[in-house]
Amino acid sequence: MSADVLTQTASPVVKQPRKDPLGASGRWLVLLSMLIGLVSHGWNMFRYPLYLTDEGIYMEQAWAVLRMAKLSPYTYFYDHAPMGWLAIAGWVSILPGGFDAFGNALNTGRALMLIVHLASVFLMFEIVRRFSGSMPAAFLATFVYNLSPLGVYYQRQVLLDNLMMFWILLGLYLLARKDGRIVTAMGAGVCFGLALVTKENALFLLPGCAYLLHRTVKEQSNRRFGVSFWWFSMLAPVVGYLLFAQIKNELFPQNFNFNLESTTPGDHVSLLYTVWWQLHRNSNTSTGLSFSYLLKESWLFKDKYILIAGVAVTLLCLFAGRNNKRLRPPMFAMALMAAGYGFYLTRSALLDFYIAPMVPLFAMNLGMFFGWLTRRTKQPGAAVLVACLLVPVLVMPGGFLVKYNTKGELEFSDAYRLPLTQLQEEQVAWIKANIPTNARIIIDDDVWVALHDNDPPYKYAHSHYKATSDPDVRDKIFHMSWENVDYVVMSNKMRDALERGGETWIIEAIDQHGETVWEATRGDVSLSIIKIGTTSS
Repeated sequence: MSADVLTQTASPVVKQPRKDPLGASGRWLVLLSMLIGLVSHGWNMFRYPLYLTDEGIYMEQAWAVLRMAKLSPYTYFYDHAPMGWLAIAGWVSILPGGFDAFGNALNTGRALMLIVHLASVFLMFEIVRRFSGSMPAAFLATFVYNLSPLGVYYQRQVLLDNLMMFWILLGLYLLARKDGRIVTAMGAGVCFGLALVTKENALFLLPGCAYLLHRTVKEQSNRRFGVSFWWFSMLAPVVGYLLFAQIKNELFPQNFNFNLESTTPGDHVSLLYTVWWQLHRNSNTSTGLSFSYLLKESWLFKDKYILIAGVAVTLLCLFAGRNNKRLRPPMFAMALMAAGYGFYLTRSALLDFYIAPMVPLFAMNLGMFFGWLTRRTKQPGAAVLVACLLVPVLVMPGGFLVKYNTKGELEFSDAYRLPLTQLQEEQVAWIKANIPTNARIIIDDDVWVALHDNDPPYKYAHSHYKATSDPDVRDKIFHMSWENVDYVVMSNKMRDALERGGETWIIEAIDQHGETVWEATRGDVSLSIIKIGTTSS
């Protein structure tokens, strides 16, 4: 017997990956989905919603990366892993106009969020199509993802949550390819690791992703290598982050002091102390809000359809498809991810934008359940059913697109017509025209880059939070005294933040020694600038 014959006899039979072409109709649906996303998220995105404090924080940290070669313009205390604003800094660095490429820093960040959203639309379409085998299901998922008012509101904003979900979707897409290659499994692992060092709450999606990995590579001959390299690649960015902290001697607190009652646990910041503090946050012990409060006062008001339908299909996906070997694993995995993140939302102190990742998670669950429900329905019939589901929420008042105003007239939803950020632009313009650059100013972070990325900069303009918590600002610039403050620039609802955070000396400076010199109001949005040094009556 020849050597060639022996080789052929001994070689194992490797199952070839199943080809899953998109096809011409699929390409048109993907393009249509991305076009809908471009319009729904791009139209009016520089004017609505109002610039958020956290948007300003991430842009100022990206500014510090490019201008100061630091992770923060202040002491970096590991409140979040830095991958998110490193990505933002990379985006700004390639733009001819830098931070002002799209008018101002926050607009430039929102332009990146639009690109991230469009890429996420493509990834979601392919994830749902490949796992469910249904293009109508994929279109349904992306349509809801594109037009959900809750999604439009938060996914326009410069948030780490949106960047985190991009990495999660990219990792799921690589698993959905099922090409049997080790490098694909490694890439999927790296994506999840990057999600973790973008925002740590991606950890609650790990059980669903790990389960999907196991079931996806189960029938591959190299499954042990695939799983092992996924975990290795996933941990690499996390270990790199821990190593960074250790090199700076900031991994552990001084003397291993994890006492949360101590305001100064050591002479340096600590990654693990901050993690320990984050794990013990709740709505009773921090400035965050409770799940029930945000659900009733914010999220259901913005979009009750995606929340109610999302919870329903997530529960159904946990139990549906038990007799379908192909659909059961991805359906269960998608439901497990939504349930895991939902558990996080119910257990932690929250800010309102923490809900943002639930929109793509619910959209994927909706698509997977629809694909399972219509698995014996021909594609044209499923497409008609999709149209029947979507038309009501598009045309009915109070749905995705239109509403009645106070006069009873039909008009587009706020996201497509209100120019709220114009007030903040007017506020910054007044500051630059009337306040000298050497003034000591307490601000909110939404205007931080606008005041510091100037020549000359307002180098004594600092966040109200830093003015009360960072010793370098609190004790060296303001000394917790109204006499060392020239102006307080009030953002919308900044007064509430001052009261929740116990920033009493700033409140006293405003109430007892302040005079309003500029003010603008639109609806329930109110901004002002207060000059300190005048005794109020």
